[in-house]
Amino acid sequence: MGLAVRDAGQDLGDAKAAEAAALSLDLSTLSDNARLTERDAGEAASRVASHPGVRAALLKLQQDFAGQAGGAVLDGRDIGTVIAPDAVAKLYVTATPEVRAERRWKQLTQLGQEIAFADMLEDIRRRDERDSGRDSAPMVQADDAVLLDTTDMGIEAAFDAARRIVEAARVRAGV
Repeated sequence: MGLAVRDAGQDLGDAKAAEAAALSLDLSTLSDNARLTERDAGEAASRVASHPGVRAALLKLQQDFAGQAGGAVLDGRDIGTVIAPDAVAKLYVTATPEVRAERRWKQLTQLGQEIAFADMLEDIRRRDERDSGRDSAPMVQADDAVLLDTTDMGIEAAFDAARRIVEAARVRAGV
């Protein structure tokens, strides 16, 4: 949504423009869109996500996706508390800001984007503060979510831990 607002030449702080972009979302534009992994996309997403109208416009779309036959995996800062509060398996995946910044910094530099590590760390901290402090759907761990701190894990270990948590939740739920 943040990129859509920017592409339309609108200000990310303009709640009406952001809501209009959310209401006109075309999901086909999201497939294989490399721009979504760029640094500015995450920042823009966090900024427009603070607008209640954006969250309301996307809620049913996200809930329908989460409830599709066969299940779905969703990643976001309010998935377990707002989008899919009744999900069979909920993980609250985290790592220290420094580790998350290093991972993101490596990802972006491998894609050819130039950013100083200190700037990436500041981006992470600023986004965490904004997302956890917003009035509408703040970033918080759901009471029934399993905390998965990946600070000291590589990608294979983190994936395996997540898989085991989901499998255990599915067994408990009988699905």
